[in-house]
Amino acid sequence: MTRCGTMPELSLSQAAKITGKSKSTINRAIKTGKISATRHDDGSYSIDAAELARVFRTNPTTGSEWIGAAPNENPTRTALLEVEVAALKDRLAREAEIAADLMKERDAWKQQATALLTAPPKPRRWWPWGR
Repeated sequence: MTRCGTMPELSLSQAAKITGKSKSTINRAIKTGKISATRHDDGSYSIDAAELARVFRTNPTTGSEWIGAAPNENPTRTALLEVEVAALKDRLAREAEIAADLMKERDAWKQQATALLTAPPKPRRWWPWGR
């Protein structure tokens, strides 16, 4: 579920904190189809920050209202930045875990290739039809 976009995916509580709405309001918007969200196996949701911006009219990069508000006047800007930092830290941790797994697989393949190359060849029989 890793995306290449720059907008972080937010949990239900993070989305509620950014928009200033309750979790039940965000959940109701998801259930009615106003917001699209990805549901995980454990029942939690991932909501794209752009979806929140579209429905609740907040700027996804600053957290401020689109119409005439300065970035310093809205406390949700800090909350959005904190959520974005947390999402980026999670993504970095996942990428580090993937890199570690790939290195383990690489080392296993390297060990197997080395074992195959250093193994003595089977002797060939003189008579090709018999066993």
